[in-house]
This record gives sequence, structure tokens and C-alpha cells, in this order.
Amino acid sequence: MIEELKEKIRDIPDFPQKGILFKDITTLLSDTKAYKRAIDILKDRYADRHIELVVCVEARGFLIGGALAYVLNSGVTLIRKSGKLPYTTYKASYELEYGKNEVEIHTDAIKPGQRVLIVDDLLATGGTVGAAIELVKKLGGEIVELAFLIELTFLNGRDKLKDYDIYSLMQF
Repeated sequence: MIEELKEKIRDIPDFPQKGILFKDITTLLSDTKAYKRAIDILKDRYADRHIELVVCVEARGFLIGGALAYVLNSGVTLIRKSGKLPYTTYKASYELEYGKNEVEIHTDAIKPGQRVLIVDDLLATGGTVGAAIELVKKLGGEIVELAFLIELTFLNGRDKLKDYDIYSLMQF
């Protein structure tokens, strides 16, 4: 079943720069059965975990986290690249495997003690989700787990996140 989902992921060489093999999830998302199956697997994992808020990381994380929040009957909030949120924000910076970036969250996005699931499409080096963790902790959220559609195991992102439970649907 997971192998069938993995077959829906398209490899794009040299994107966004030479030497990077990009895992394109748009081919999975456009397949109704595959997208539904991926969300259902995640739903089954978190159905009894009392998730109050799904924190989605820009941009493809929105597509996974938003659907998951809906089926879990949870709220959803966004972590976006700098300058994209309209209200007062907290910022955290991080390094990518091919550069640096900064993300933000609204200062009122999470209530202290709220049970949070952080969701993104991909775990690579752990930089993006590390910044997301920093922001969630700053707001007092209780991180239940970190969930990813894909994990690139050869980049060892999991090693930087050893204080957290991590689930990845597919590993490459």
C-alpha cells in the first residue's frame, strides 16, 4: 500500500538547483485515491491522540495538514515564509540543504498547552521543522508529534529532531 503511494511521487532532477533531486508530490495529490489514502493513513494514526491544532508548514504542508485537520476535527494554523502573514508574528530562521530562510507564525496562533501536530510534506535536513518547533514552543504549544508525507532518510533530518516523536508515511 505504501509502495503504491511511493510510485505516485515524481522525481525532478536539479530542482530547485543543480544536484537536488526534488520529490514532487503534485502527482500524488492529483490522484484522488492516492491523496485520500495518504490522508486516511495519517487520520488513523492520530484519530485517538486528541490533536487540538494542526500546524501546517508552507506551502505543500498546507495541503496535507489542512486535509488532516478537517478529518481529525481539529483547528489548523499556518507557518509561512517571512512577510506572508498579515498580523503580528514571531519569526524563526533555519538553514536548508541549499540555502537559508525564515518562517513566521501569528503571535496568537496557539494557546499555551494546546495539543499540536506539526505537519509538512517533507523531512529533509530538519531545518524547516526545527524552526516550526521553535515557534510552537514559543507560543506554549504541546507538540504531540511531527508528521511528514515523505522523509529523505539520507539527509538525517531525524537526528536533529531526536527530542520529538516523528512519523513519516514514506521514506526515500
